[in-house]
Parts: sequence; C-alpha cells; structure tokens
Amino acid sequence: MENLLRPLIVIGGSVVLTLLIGWTTDLLLRKADERHHETPLWGLLRRGRIPYQLVLCAAFLRASYDEAQLLEQHRTAIGRTLTLVLIGATAWLVIRIAAAIVESTYSRYARAHRDPARVRRVRTQVTLIMRVVSAIVGVVAAAAMLLTFPAMRAAGASLLASAGLLGIVAGIAAQSTLSNLFAGLQIAFGDMVRLGDVVVVEGEWGTVDEITLTFLTVRTWDERRITMPVSYFTSKPFENWSRGGAQMTGTVFLHVDHAAPLPAMRDRLRDILRSCPAWDGRHYDLTVTDSTPSTMEVRALMTAKDPDDLWTVRVTVREQLIHWLTETHPYALPRVNTADAVLPPTHPASHNGDGTALRTHRSRVHEAPRASDRG
Repeated sequence: MENLLRPLIVIGGSVVLTLLIGWTTDLLLRKADERHHETPLWGLLRRGRIPYQLVLCAAFLRASYDEAQLLEQHRTAIGRTLTLVLIGATAWLVIRIAAAIVESTYSRYARAHRDPARVRRVRTQVTLIMRVVSAIVGVVAAAAMLLTFPAMRAAGASLLASAGLLGIVAGIAAQSTLSNLFAGLQIAFGDMVRLGDVVVVEGEWGTVDEITLTFLTVRTWDERRITMPVSYFTSKPFENWSRGGAQMTGTVFLHVDHAAPLPAMRDRLRDILRSCPAWDGRHYDLTVTDSTPSTMEVRALMTAKDPDDLWTVRVTVREQLIHWLTETHPYALPRVNTADAVLPPTHPASHNGDGTALRTHRSRVHEAPRASDRG
C-alpha cells in the first residue's frame, strides 16, 4: 500500500501545488492589470501562464521524484528527462517575460510619441531585439540540455580547446550569414529602413512588411512579397519614400496641341484636385516643359500626404483632364498634320507661269493616277 500511496502523493501533490501557485499568480496579475490600465505589462505577463506552470511542475517533480520510489530502474532517465523539460520550460518562460517587457515598453512609447517615423523606428528595433534575445536564450538552453549528458561534458573540454580554430572556420563558412546578421543590426539601430516604410528596390515599390536579422520582406502594391537579404540595403542604393516624412510630390505629363488652352487647363486642374479627397491641398501647378514640331509637353504637378494617395491623385488627374479635353477642347488633342506644306519662295515650283506664287504644294510627290485620268 505504501508503494502505491508514496508515488501518488508525490506526483499528485506536485501537480496540485503547481495548479494552486499558478492560479494564485494569475489572479494577482489579473488584479494588477485591472488596477493599472495605463500599462499593459501585467496583462502581457499572463501569456506566460503555461510555461510558468510547466516550470513549477517540472521543478517539484525533479526535487521530489527520489521520494516517490517509482520505476527505480529508470530513475536516471526520468530524472534527466525532467531536467530537460525544466530547462526548456525555463527558456520558454524567459522569452515570454522578455516579450512582455519589450512590448509594454513599446506600447508606452507609441502612446507618448505621435511621430509615425519614430514609432516605426522603435518598433523595428524592439522586433529585432526580441529576435536576438530569443536566439540567445535558445542557444543557451540547447547548450544546457546538451551538458546534462556526461558524454557531452567530456566532449566539451576538447571543443573548448579547439574553439579558436572552429571559430575561424565557422566565420569563413558563414561569411554571408554573418554579414546579413550585422547588416540586420545596422538597419535596426542605424535607422536606414523601418517597418512600414515605402521603398523602391529593383524597380519595384512597396511597403516594408517584415525585418529579421537575415532577410527583409517588401510587400508590393499588387500584394506580392519580395524577400531579399538585409545586406542588400547596406551595400546598394535604394529609395526610401518615408524618410523625412511621407509627403510626396507627383507629376502627370500630357502631350497636347500647340493651340491647347493653358489657362483653362490650369483652372480645370484646380477643380479636379479640389474634388479629389486624396489631394492634401499643399500645392499644384501646370507648366509647359517641352515642345516638339507637332505637340507640346505639359506637366501637371500635385502633392499628397503619402505614396498611396499620390498614386490616386495622379491617375485621377490624368483620366479627368484627358476626358475634359476630349469633351470641351478636342482641337487641343495631339494630331497628325496632313495639310499641304508651304514651299519656300526660292523653290522653282513655287511660282505660276504668270509669276504669281503658288500657295501650297502637295506633300505627296508621287500620287497614284485616278481612274478618270486613264485612257
């Protein structure tokens, strides 16, 4: 009977004590969260309930398993398993606590500062910090698990003796990986590019959707994802439309006839922009930027608060301005000149027999004979 009650008391007591302490801790965190609404830390710490209870249960079982006298022939294996579970659960709990602290700090910073650029910069930094912390905790936990095996402890001495050589070899083999790692840290703390920035890379423009220590993802306007190593942004030039503010100036170029009514076009541009919600009202203009023998180039200039609104303003201006010219001033549209060319006065064929000048000469020198001319 004692052989049955002892394991039951040890295991059952460990589980009950774990549940009791876990419930009490969660209750205290819930009350603290209700009392302090200004900080989300206490509510975020509740996300670590499962690893916290797992740590408690593994610690209680590991400490009291010898008293249970259960499966004596497998005591070493079970004890090592509980140790591995304890190490893994502790690493999980540390990552959850660090995530709660970092996210709470970021939330307070975001509420205190209204500058979107600064908020995106801090969000990029805390995201990469959490990835570094998770990687470090994971490596330490894996090393601690390996050191629980006697064979690994014996091999550790020889590994440490050759650590210098292994470091050189690993550095050469993982040169690109290490360069991306340092580039990721440079991006995070050098404020080169942030989450939410609008960038142009390889001829594609989009929004920075994700930044890790090794790669960066850009979400294009047509919902595609472009993934590239972070070292690209430290070694090659790229456009960042969100640096110094998201406001932008855009242009629309039109080719019109030389007789186009420019003052009326300026007034129409003003009316189109006033009726477009995407225009921020800062500036607009319409000027002639070039001229060809058949047309002249007109540039319409407009502003918007961000690249998305600028695209909307540009397509709206282009569409409505062309429609207005078609409806009210069709003569202002580009035309192919098919009129007779005026000959210079010195041309031999520019005078009639009586000495009067010919007004025009057909531009088509070779003309097919008509049916009435035959016979």
